[in-house]
Amino acid sequence: MLIRTARTIAYWVTRVSTCSCRLLVLSLLLLLATPLAAQEVVDKMVATVNAGALTDCGQTCLITYSDLVWQLALQPDTPLDQPSSADLNRALHLVTDQRLILQEAEKLPSIAPTPEELTRAQLELSRAFASPAEFQQRLQRVGLTAEKLNEILEQRIRIEKYLDFRFRNFVVITQQEIASYYKDVYVPRLRARAPGQIVPTLEEARDAIEKTLTESKIESDTDAFLDTARERAEIVILSPV
Repeated sequence: MLIRTARTIAYWVTRVSTCSCRLLVLSLLLLLATPLAAQEVVDKMVATVNAGALTDCGQTCLITYSDLVWQLALQPDTPLDQPSSADLNRALHLVTDQRLILQEAEKLPSIAPTPEELTRAQLELSRAFASPAEFQQRLQRVGLTAEKLNEILEQRIRIEKYLDFRFRNFVVITQQEIASYYKDVYVPRLRARAPGQIVPTLEEARDAIEKTLTESKIESDTDAFLDTARERAEIVILSPV
Protein backbone atom coordinates (compact mmCIF):
# COMPACT_ATOMS: atom_id res chain seq x y z
CA MET A 1 0.00 0.00 0.00
CA LEU A 2 2.76 2.45 0.92
CA ILE A 3 4.67 1.65 -2.28
CA ARG A 4 1.54 2.17 -4.39
CA THR A 5 0.86 5.49 -2.63
CA ALA A 6 4.43 6.70 -3.20
CA ARG A 7 4.18 5.83 -6.87
CA THR A 8 0.86 7.66 -7.14
CA ILE A 9 2.35 10.77 -5.56
CA ALA A 10 5.38 10.72 -7.84
CA TYR A 11 3.14 10.26 -10.91
CA TRP A 12 0.88 13.21 -10.18
CA VAL A 13 3.72 15.54 -9.17
CA THR A 14 5.49 14.90 -12.48
CA ARG A 15 2.25 15.37 -14.39
CA VAL A 16 1.82 18.94 -13.16
CA SER A 17 3.85 21.57 -14.99
CA THR A 18 4.02 24.60 -12.72
CA CYS A 19 5.89 24.89 -9.44
CA SER A 20 2.85 26.22 -7.55
CA CYS A 21 0.63 23.36 -8.71
CA ARG A 22 3.31 20.79 -7.89
CA LEU A 23 3.48 22.16 -4.36
CA LEU A 24 -0.27 21.97 -3.94
CA VAL A 25 -0.60 18.46 -5.39
CA LEU A 26 2.32 17.13 -3.33
CA SER A 27 0.91 18.62 -0.14
CA LEU A 28 -2.57 17.21 -0.70
CA LEU A 29 -1.42 13.75 -1.75
CA LEU A 30 0.97 13.43 1.17
CA LEU A 31 -1.84 14.41 3.52
CA LEU A 32 -4.12 11.75 2.01
CA ALA A 33 -1.33 9.17 2.23
CA THR A 34 -0.80 9.76 5.96
CA PRO A 35 -2.89 7.80 8.49
CA LEU A 36 -5.48 10.03 10.14
CA ALA A 37 -4.06 9.49 13.61
CA ALA A 38 -0.62 10.67 12.44
CA GLN A 39 -1.82 13.83 10.68
CA GLU A 40 -0.77 17.05 12.42
CA VAL A 41 -0.77 20.51 10.88
CA VAL A 42 2.50 22.20 11.82
CA ASP A 43 2.55 24.83 9.08
CA LYS A 44 0.60 25.90 6.04
CA MET A 45 1.29 27.42 2.66
CA VAL A 46 0.06 31.02 2.50
CA ALA A 47 1.11 32.25 -0.94
CA THR A 48 3.32 31.66 -3.96
CA VAL A 49 5.32 34.28 -5.83
CA ASN A 50 6.00 33.65 -9.53
CA ALA A 51 5.82 29.90 -8.92
CA GLY A 52 4.48 29.27 -12.41
CA ALA A 53 6.78 31.70 -14.16
CA LEU A 54 10.12 30.41 -12.85
CA THR A 55 11.50 26.98 -13.73
CA ASP A 56 13.65 26.77 -10.59
CA CYS A 57 12.31 29.08 -7.93
CA GLY A 58 13.50 27.23 -4.85
CA GLN A 59 12.30 28.70 -1.56
CA THR A 60 11.76 32.17 -2.98
CA CYS A 61 8.46 31.08 -4.58
CA LEU A 62 6.71 29.77 -1.49
CA ILE A 63 5.56 31.77 1.55
CA THR A 64 4.41 29.82 4.60
CA TYR A 65 2.70 30.84 7.81
CA SER A 66 6.01 30.29 9.61
CA ASP A 67 7.67 32.84 7.31
CA LEU A 68 5.17 35.45 8.50
CA VAL A 69 5.53 34.60 12.20
CA TRP A 70 9.32 34.64 11.90
CA GLN A 71 9.11 38.07 10.28
CA LEU A 72 7.04 39.33 13.22
CA ALA A 73 9.46 37.78 15.73
CA LEU A 74 12.34 39.76 14.24
CA GLN A 75 10.46 43.04 14.72
CA PRO A 76 10.94 44.45 18.25
CA ASP A 77 7.78 45.16 20.29
CA THR A 78 5.56 43.23 17.84
CA PRO A 79 3.12 40.89 19.68
CA LEU A 80 3.60 37.18 18.99
CA ASP A 81 0.64 35.75 20.93
CA GLN A 82 -2.22 35.23 18.47
CA PRO A 83 -0.97 37.77 15.89
CA SER A 84 -3.72 39.85 14.35
CA SER A 85 -4.76 39.57 10.72
CA ALA A 86 -3.44 43.10 10.16
CA ASP A 87 0.02 42.17 11.49
CA LEU A 88 0.11 38.97 9.46
CA ASN A 89 -0.92 40.75 6.26
CA ARG A 90 1.72 43.43 6.80
CA ALA A 91 4.27 40.65 7.22
CA LEU A 92 2.93 38.94 4.08
CA HIS A 93 3.30 42.17 2.11
CA LEU A 94 6.87 42.61 3.33
CA VAL A 95 7.89 38.99 2.71
CA THR A 96 6.34 39.12 -0.78
CA ASP A 97 8.41 42.20 -1.61
CA GLN A 98 11.52 40.46 -0.26
CA ARG A 99 10.87 37.44 -2.47
CA LEU A 100 10.41 39.62 -5.55
CA ILE A 101 13.77 41.29 -4.92
CA LEU A 102 15.48 37.98 -4.11
CA GLN A 103 14.33 36.47 -7.37
CA GLU A 104 16.17 39.27 -9.15
CA ALA A 105 19.14 39.18 -6.78
CA GLU A 106 19.74 35.49 -7.44
CA LYS A 107 20.79 36.44 -10.95
CA LEU A 108 23.88 38.05 -9.40
CA PRO A 109 25.85 35.29 -7.62
CA SER A 110 28.67 37.69 -6.78
CA ILE A 111 26.56 39.33 -4.06
CA ALA A 112 26.63 36.29 -1.78
CA PRO A 113 27.11 37.38 1.87
CA THR A 114 30.49 36.92 3.51
CA PRO A 115 30.84 35.37 6.99
CA GLU A 116 31.83 38.81 8.34
CA GLU A 117 28.71 40.42 6.90
CA LEU A 118 26.52 37.70 8.38
CA THR A 119 28.09 38.11 11.84
CA ARG A 120 27.62 41.88 11.66
CA ALA A 121 23.97 41.48 10.64
CA GLN A 122 23.35 39.15 13.58
CA LEU A 123 24.83 41.65 16.03
CA GLU A 124 22.86 44.56 14.59
CA LEU A 125 19.61 42.63 14.74
CA SER A 126 20.22 41.49 18.32
CA ARG A 127 20.93 45.08 19.42
CA ALA A 128 17.49 46.16 18.19
CA PHE A 129 15.96 44.29 21.14
CA ALA A 130 16.01 45.19 24.82
CA SER A 131 18.50 42.42 25.60
CA PRO A 132 20.10 39.36 24.00
CA ALA A 133 17.93 37.23 26.30
CA GLU A 134 14.73 38.78 24.96
CA PHE A 135 15.95 38.28 21.41
CA GLN A 136 16.67 34.58 22.00
CA GLN A 137 13.36 34.14 23.80
CA ARG A 138 11.41 35.47 20.80
CA LEU A 139 13.30 33.16 18.45
CA GLN A 140 12.52 30.14 20.64
CA ARG A 141 8.83 31.03 20.93
CA VAL A 142 8.34 30.81 17.17
CA GLY A 143 10.72 27.92 16.55
CA LEU A 144 13.24 30.04 14.66
CA THR A 145 16.45 28.01 14.72
CA ALA A 146 19.95 29.44 14.34
CA GLU A 147 20.20 27.83 10.92
CA LYS A 148 16.94 29.38 9.72
CA LEU A 149 17.90 32.76 11.20
CA ASN A 150 21.16 32.69 9.25
CA GLU A 151 19.21 31.90 6.10
CA ILE A 152 16.89 34.90 6.66
CA LEU A 153 19.84 37.21 7.36
CA GLU A 154 21.65 35.96 4.26
CA GLN A 155 18.56 36.83 2.22
CA ARG A 156 18.40 40.30 3.76
CA ILE A 157 22.05 40.93 2.94
CA ARG A 158 21.48 39.79 -0.64
CA ILE A 159 18.56 42.19 -0.90
CA GLU A 160 20.63 45.08 0.45
CA LYS A 161 23.52 44.32 -1.91
CA TYR A 162 21.21 44.02 -4.89
CA LEU A 163 19.53 47.35 -4.16
CA ASP A 164 22.95 48.97 -3.75
CA PHE A 165 24.08 47.49 -7.05
CA ARG A 166 20.93 48.49 -8.88
CA PHE A 167 20.23 51.92 -7.39
CA ARG A 168 22.88 53.36 -5.04
CA ASN A 169 25.69 53.27 -7.59
CA PHE A 170 23.64 55.37 -9.98
CA VAL A 171 22.31 58.02 -7.59
CA VAL A 172 23.50 61.51 -8.42
CA ILE A 173 22.85 64.40 -6.01
CA THR A 174 23.47 67.83 -7.48
CA GLN A 175 24.76 70.84 -5.59
CA GLN A 176 21.52 72.63 -6.40
CA GLU A 177 19.50 69.85 -4.74
CA ILE A 178 21.67 70.10 -1.63
CA ALA A 179 21.33 73.88 -1.48
CA SER A 180 17.56 73.74 -1.99
CA TYR A 181 17.13 71.09 0.70
CA TYR A 182 19.28 73.11 3.11
CA LYS A 183 17.18 76.25 2.55
CA ASP A 184 13.70 74.73 2.32
CA VAL A 185 13.91 71.76 4.69
CA TYR A 186 17.05 71.49 6.80
CA VAL A 187 17.14 75.02 8.30
CA PRO A 188 13.36 75.39 8.92
CA ARG A 189 13.17 71.94 10.50
CA LEU A 190 16.14 72.57 12.81
CA ARG A 191 14.77 75.96 13.92
CA ALA A 192 11.37 74.39 14.64
CA ARG A 193 12.88 71.58 16.70
CA ALA A 194 15.49 73.61 18.56
CA PRO A 195 14.75 77.35 18.62
CA GLY A 196 17.83 79.40 19.44
CA GLN A 197 20.27 76.66 18.44
CA ILE A 198 23.09 77.70 16.13
CA VAL A 199 22.28 76.48 12.63
CA PRO A 200 25.19 74.72 10.88
CA THR A 201 26.33 76.31 7.65
CA LEU A 202 25.54 74.74 4.30
CA GLU A 203 29.11 73.45 4.06
CA GLU A 204 28.93 71.91 7.53
CA ALA A 205 25.63 70.20 6.76
CA ARG A 206 26.50 69.16 3.21
CA ASP A 207 27.50 65.54 3.94
CA ALA A 208 24.46 64.86 6.10
CA ILE A 209 22.11 66.38 3.53
CA GLU A 210 23.69 64.44 0.67
CA LYS A 211 23.25 61.20 2.63
CA THR A 212 19.60 62.03 3.36
CA LEU A 213 18.86 62.83 -0.28
CA THR A 214 20.68 59.70 -1.45
CA GLU A 215 18.67 57.42 0.84
CA SER A 216 15.46 59.18 -0.20
CA LYS A 217 16.17 58.58 -3.89
CA ILE A 218 17.05 54.93 -3.28
CA GLU A 219 13.80 54.46 -1.36
CA SER A 220 11.84 56.12 -4.16
CA ASP A 221 13.55 54.04 -6.85
CA THR A 222 13.00 50.86 -4.83
CA ASP A 223 9.30 51.64 -4.41
CA ALA A 224 8.96 52.21 -8.15
CA PHE A 225 10.80 48.95 -8.86
CA LEU A 226 8.53 47.01 -6.49
CA ASP A 227 5.38 48.59 -7.94
CA THR A 228 6.42 47.37 -11.39
CA ALA A 229 7.48 43.96 -10.06
CA ARG A 230 4.12 43.46 -8.31
CA GLU A 231 2.21 44.37 -11.47
CA ARG A 232 4.15 41.76 -13.45
CA ALA A 233 4.28 39.11 -10.74
CA GLU A 234 2.12 36.03 -10.39
CA ILE A 235 1.17 36.21 -6.72
CA VAL A 236 -1.30 33.54 -5.61
CA ILE A 237 -2.87 33.60 -2.14
CA LEU A 238 -3.37 30.00 -1.05
CA SER A 239 -4.57 30.64 2.50
CA PRO A 240 -5.75 34.14 3.57
CA VAL A 241 -4.39 35.36 6.87
